[in-house]
Amino acid sequence: MSSGGKQSTASIKLIAASDIDRDNLQKAGIDHLVVFLGDGIRSQPILKNTFPLIAVAFSDEAEADLKDGLVALRRLATVPEVPIQRLDARNGAEMCALIVALAEGGLGRLSLFTASMSSELAMLRREREVLFENYRALEDAFQARNWEPTTEVFGHDPYVDPKDEGIGQLLSSAYVEQLLPVSSQGVAGIALHLHSVPKDGAELVVTMSYVESREGVAEWSVPASKLVASWNFFSLPRACGLGAKTLRLRVSTTGHEMIGLSLGFPIASERYTARTETSHPDLDFRPLAFRVFTGLPGVKPARMPNMIAPTDLLDGQFIEDYRLAPDLLSRIVDVSVSPVVPEFQTVRFLEHEHAVVCHPLPSGISAGAVSRAVEPGTISFSANAVIDHPEGAPAAVSFLLAPANANARSEVAELVRTGSAKPSAFFSGWREVGPDQSININMHMDEPVRAHMDLMILSRAVTGSVDFSWLKVSGFRLVKQSGEAINARR
Repeated sequence: MSSGGKQSTASIKLIAASDIDRDNLQKAGIDHLVVFLGDGIRSQPILKNTFPLIAVAFSDEAEADLKDGLVALRRLATVPEVPIQRLDARNGAEMCALIVALAEGGLGRLSLFTASMSSELAMLRREREVLFENYRALEDAFQARNWEPTTEVFGHDPYVDPKDEGIGQLLSSAYVEQLLPVSSQGVAGIALHLHSVPKDGAELVVTMSYVESREGVAEWSVPASKLVASWNFFSLPRACGLGAKTLRLRVSTTGHEMIGLSLGFPIASERYTARTETSHPDLDFRPLAFRVFTGLPGVKPARMPNMIAPTDLLDGQFIEDYRLAPDLLSRIVDVSVSPVVPEFQTVRFLEHEHAVVCHPLPSGISAGAVSRAVEPGTISFSANAVIDHPEGAPAAVSFLLAPANANARSEVAELVRTGSAKPSAFFSGWREVGPDQSININMHMDEPVRAHMDLMILSRAVTGSVDFSWLKVSGFRLVKQSGEAINARR
């Protein structure tokens, strides 16, 4: 770049030529726009204030020499393929005048704008690096002086009412939401109190988001084996910044075992009580038992007992959970592909358990399809599966998401024939399940689905027997990004 900070159009060379044509181009008066590729440049070209858009040659010899020079340019990998234009010495002046008009007109202005943007971008990158270095130095200074960066700023202690029924069943079929009565500024994590935790067979799902924008902050999906019957601290990688907002927690569980989430003392403010989509007597003016911890915005919080890192950082995604409604599941249809014709109903909906049964057959695949069950924007899917009979033979279970306009039976037939799903579908893979304990099956899509999709629940035999192999699938939980986030990604 020129030292004055402001370039003229003439200072940017937009034309490439061979040294052989230097005299012709000087006579035409356009040498100020030309980068000459001579023997000294071919081995290691240096393009200062240069972005060749076209190459010109007056003779076969000059064109051959120019082609050799352009080979060196291509090694830079930053200059596109440059076309060569042959000029006739008889009308070369006219052609050169046209090239000058183009180079010093719109193309010249565009090149100046591009050069200016590139320069400013380089400056911003340098400033960003300096800012991060200063920020790391500040964080190191806090840690070196043993200043505690995490402080409890609010808490509701657990309280057990003798009349409590417990909300464990509610968490497995719906969710509980809790507004935090503090600003998001500096929030480094929250702690939830659990009064009982099973050894296995359950998972606690906690999501934190901003109320005003509905943007997600983080999600924690924690197996029961990693939880304790006390305070569990759900930390953020760095404390929240970007201005003061209202934070909302959403808590739910998956699995056949119940997790005992504690409630706090009754409070007067209805705004900060725990809420759910269905009424529950325990939630009458009761908040969750929780604590809020803050630190320096953007600084990693200090280690704490029972500290749990996020499973996913949502970083501005607009997220929401949803579950498959009973009336939707009740419309499941049998799309099994098997040579065996059973004497019993292979696929059916259990109304009182909000579950689906998909009994495997000795050969082929048993399958039930729920049309348009998966909404646009869905990014993950999970459900629980178990053999619902103590003497039931084990089976393999999987899920298949296929476009809503596809033929469900042909999608299953493709899986039987090739062992893999069609490119337009999402397949969870097979998981073996038995009668001893429930398993949780998760599917995570690389990108949100663009349109409604059909859900297929599949089962197959894994041994020579399928006796009493009543495969029951329940606890369908899906997570989607709302329309604003999807449009932003497009």
